[in-house]
Amino acid sequence: MSNYKQLTYEQRCQIEVLNKSGMNQQEIADAVGTSQSTVSRELKRNTGQRGYRHKQAQGKAEERRHNAGKSVKMTELMIARIELKLSEKWSPEQISGWLSDEYGETLSHERIYQHIWADKRTGGALYTHLRRQGKRYQKRCNGKTSRGQIRNRVGIEERPAVVDEKSRIGDWEIDTVIGKGHSGALVTIVERATQFTLVANVPNKSAEAVTAATIQLLRPYKEALHTITADNGKEFAYHEQLTAELGAAIYFARPYHSWERGLNENTNGLLRQYWPKSTDFTQITDKDVLAVATQLNQRPRKTLGFKTPEVLMQNHMAAQAA
Repeated sequence: MSNYKQLTYEQRCQIEVLNKSGMNQQEIADAVGTSQSTVSRELKRNTGQRGYRHKQAQGKAEERRHNAGKSVKMTELMIARIELKLSEKWSPEQISGWLSDEYGETLSHERIYQHIWADKRTGGALYTHLRRQGKRYQKRCNGKTSRGQIRNRVGIEERPAVVDEKSRIGDWEIDTVIGKGHSGALVTIVERATQFTLVANVPNKSAEAVTAATIQLLRPYKEALHTITADNGKEFAYHEQLTAELGAAIYFARPYHSWERGLNENTNGLLRQYWPKSTDFTQITDKDVLAVATQLNQRPRKTLGFKTPEVLMQNHMAAQAA
C-alpha cells in the first residue's frame, strides 16, 4: 500500500528554499518530512524554465487534481495533433507529455496506443511511425569480438564516476550507423545529460572520415565537452587526434557491452525509423541529415521532464557564454 501524501503549500515553500540552497533530495526530504521519492517526483513534475518555484508548483498540482477525474474525449483537433506528432516519429509517451504541457490536456500514452491499433485494424498506417511497429525486441547474444585492439585505448573502467551520474553536461557517446552494403555511414554523437544529438553523413566508415566528421560536429560545442565514450570499432582508431583537437578524453566501452553506451544505441534506433537497414546513405543529403537531427532534438523527452534536448543545450551554451 502506498504511503504517498499530497504535499502542502508550506512544504513546497520549504522545498524551493532548500533546493536553492544546494541540498540534495534526501536532505530535503528529511527536512520537509517526506520521502526522497516524493521530493524527486515533485521536482521533476513541477520544475519550470526558471527552476522550481513553490507558487508555480502549487498551481500545477492543483490543476492536475482538478483534471484528474475528468474523462478526456479525443476530439478531432486532439487527434490531428496526435497524428501530426506521430508523423514526426514522436512516441505516444512524448505526445502525452506534450499535450499536457502545451495544452493542459490529460491523455495517457496507453489511450494513444489504442487509437493507433484501432487505426491499424481498419487499414491505417499510423503504426508505421512507431519505432518498433509492434514488433518484439530480439536480444543479441554475447560473443567474442573479432576486432583488433585500438592503440593506446583507455577503457571505460577508467572513466570518471561523474559521467555515470549524468549530473553535468559535456559527456558524449559516439557510434556509427552503416548503410546497405556498407554504402555510406552516419556518425552519431549524443550528449548524456541533455540527449542532444549530432549526426553527420560520411562516405565510408574509415577512421579518417569519422574523425574529420566528429571534429566538425563537436567543435561548436567545445564548451560542453568533457568526455566521449566510443565502442571498439577501428573507425575510432584516431582517438588521440580527437583529444588533441577537441580537448576531450576518449574512453572505450567493453566489447559487446552496448548498454555502456545505451543512449547512443537508443538514438541509432530512432534514426532507423527514418532510414531502415535497406538505406543507401550515399543517396542521403546533408540537408536530410540535419532535418532529422533537428526533429530528434525538438522532441520532448520523458526522462527530461518533457523538455527538449535542443532547449537544454541552448540554455547551457548561453550560460557558458555569459
